[in-house]
Amino acid sequence: MSLASTLARARDSDLWWSFTRSPLTVAAAIVTAIFILGALFAPWIAPHDPFNPATLNMMDAFTPPAWTAEGKAGFLLGTDNQGRDVLSAILHGCRISLVIGAAAICLSVTTGVGLGLLAGYRGGLVDAAIMRLADIQLTVPAILIALTLDGVTRLVLPRGVHDQVAIWVLVVSIGFAYWPQFARVTRATTMAEKGKDYVAAARLMGVPGARIALTHVLPNAMGPVLVIATIELALAIIAEASLSYLGVGMPPTQPSLGTLIRIGNAFLFSGEWWIVIFPALALVLLSLAVNLLGDWLRDALNPRLR
Repeated sequence: MSLASTLARARDSDLWWSFTRSPLTVAAAIVTAIFILGALFAPWIAPHDPFNPATLNMMDAFTPPAWTAEGKAGFLLGTDNQGRDVLSAILHGCRISLVIGAAAICLSVTTGVGLGLLAGYRGGLVDAAIMRLADIQLTVPAILIALTLDGVTRLVLPRGVHDQVAIWVLVVSIGFAYWPQFARVTRATTMAEKGKDYVAAARLMGVPGARIALTHVLPNAMGPVLVIATIELALAIIAEASLSYLGVGMPPTQPSLGTLIRIGNAFLFSGEWWIVIFPALALVLLSLAVNLLGDWLRDALNPRLR
């Protein structure tokens, strides 16, 4: 099938029709695309390199945004306490936040879908054990898991090594906290699908159970999983920002949006409002746009709302 025919089929689909009929969804998609592209091409489009000490000048510290009376043309959104360009720091911070959020959701989806598929298809004691584990997991907040893992890594690893693995601590903490939602949805869909005629026909043909679950049942369960993954991505980004704000996330040398907000919060009441306002605004816009896309996808994939 050619690319042109694939694009034509996509334009004729109900999903595209629903997308184009929702101006709010289109705006959310544009905002999300801007953040993703800005994060991907941050090293090339950022006006300055905020992570290179050789390019920083402490004389530029606390410079207001360019449109203010005391601003400089080279710093559109001003600078922070180290002379780093706030706009460049936001672009690089979005990159780190999106990578952590996406990696955490991938870990959650892999773990949750695998366990949910196993629980729903096998049933019995396996189902009971996995679901009770999910119930226990739901009672433990992501922040508590992150604090525990961060404390363990600080005790085991040297300070410099801990800063290098901070991103993986966040990915594991957030990913481990959100897998029960995916497991529950996958289990429910699997239990509904495994009693249908096509599964019974595959069993009669001698198809192994693992192959039936992976090639027949799993594809029908991915629609709800995709919706939840989109919504959980926004929550994962917010969770990373919250953990970094508390000081158990990314170090100041590799700031995410949460780290930038934590740094700028110390100067909010001393007059340097731009250091915290613009990273916080970027976090709100990114989370809101991704969440709106998730809400639209949930409604678009629901046949009852068509």
